[in-house]
Amino acid sequence: MTNHDEATAVRPLTLAWVNRHLEAGERVVRTGVLHGGTTAEMRRLTIGTRDGGIRDLVLRTFVDVEHAEDWLTREADALALLTGTGVPAPGPVAVDPAAAHCEYPSLLMTHLAGRTVLDDGALEMRVPLLARQLVAIHAVRCAKRPRRFVALTTADTVVTPKGADAAVWTAAIDVIRGPAPSYEGRFLHRDFQPGNVLFDVPPSRPAGARITGVVDWAAASWGPADLDVAHCSVNLALLHGPVWGLRFAEAYEEAGGVLAAAASERLYWQVRDALAASEEVQSVSQPWREAGRTELTARVVRERLDAYVTALMDALG
Repeated sequence: MTNHDEATAVRPLTLAWVNRHLEAGERVVRTGVLHGGTTAEMRRLTIGTRDGGIRDLVLRTFVDVEHAEDWLTREADALALLTGTGVPAPGPVAVDPAAAHCEYPSLLMTHLAGRTVLDDGALEMRVPLLARQLVAIHAVRCAKRPRRFVALTTADTVVTPKGADAAVWTAAIDVIRGPAPSYEGRFLHRDFQPGNVLFDVPPSRPAGARITGVVDWAAASWGPADLDVAHCSVNLALLHGPVWGLRFAEAYEEAGGVLAAAASERLYWQVRDALAASEEVQSVSQPWREAGRTELTARVVRERLDAYVTALMDALG
């Protein structure tokens, strides 16, 4: 390996494991850190091929992360399921979820071209692309369903932002006190949002962007399409402003997606995911700042979350 920088170097046991899953005559010639993840170490591995060419793989490693075995197993299963479906997900190469061979639980997968796009430009073009991609994910049919979705936020764990309208937030919290609405299950990404979508953006024509990949399938689940839509909506609201969170649900339906029939049922899922964001404003916004959106301080993100929750409740009338 030509790059031995401590931050990018692959640990010895893990490197030996990676080498066992390469083709004959291949070797790792370069490594580099991939930024943007919040829970895992991500490395791009450049592989020298037998014929003198190169190809890239991605190594995902969970270091001292609770439930790492479960997450990596779910992700590997999801990637295998998505193979051949047309959804642009990485292909699984090897997985060591219990760290039986590596220093830490690890997943090796193919590398997808493209980059995340988190700026405010050309949103009117990218939001419909995101919506169409999510509709395609929800159309995937599973011979074996992934496990049911998990939503950990409760009425008692919500963190009302400082300066927010207490009455509005109390009403929003009351929305999720009752039982979840019934739903028709779909295959969910469960963390579908701009930070997990890769685009090819022509430098001279940003409006010509196209999606090249969807990554981070560790939370793949079975549940209501509304939940995936709500999650992407709140991320768009925090990244770009509340109007874009509201716009995404419209774009999803315009793309052929089907949401809950009753407005009250839609509101339940929208509010549930928005309130979940109140507990993790810092962890959500930090990767965005590291990616260049330095204006998205925790205070700005909390203000946008408050405005989005207020908009959702105003729509209820």
